Amino acid sequence: MFSAVLATLCLTAPAYAHDYTLGDLTISHPMAFETTAVAQTAGGFMTVTNAGDTADKLLEVRGDFPRIEIHTTEMTDGVARMMKQEFIALPAGETVTFQPGGYHVMFMGLGGDPFEVGEEIPLTLVFENAGEIDVVFDVEPRPTDTKGMDHSGHKMEK
Repeated sequence: MFSAVLATLCLTAPAYAHDYTLGDLTISHPMAFETTAVAQTAGGFMTVTNAGDTADKLLEVRGDFPRIEIHTTEMTDGVARMMKQEFIALPAGETVTFQPGGYHVMFMGLGGDPFEVGEEIPLTLVFENAGEIDVVFDVEPRPTDTKGMDHSGHKMEK
């Protein structure tokens, strides 16, 4: 009976959860949302936990795109702006979350090749101390519940 319950739990667990470990760093659930056919950019998200006693930095993300940058979102005069970061600090004993409205990986130059649900995006994360690790960002459906998503601060160009 126990094995049947365990098997059922494994089959019903989220298909998207996946982690990677490099030294004291754990990269959890790297993912991106699906995009429209005309999107030229997309964001990537994950959490990075530094369980060690020494701080580290995410320096670079490499992949098969014209350009990949590490960004944060900052509010300036009520307008959300994405700002390129040279690195993301990973303090010892802490978790840094890459999420919409905060830190994220910015994929640029999609050029008519949208991210589709189920697609896997291979990337290499480069850390100052821990080194490099190959990961896969899974493309997931964009949430349909937009409650609480306030777009009033986004600057829309005409």
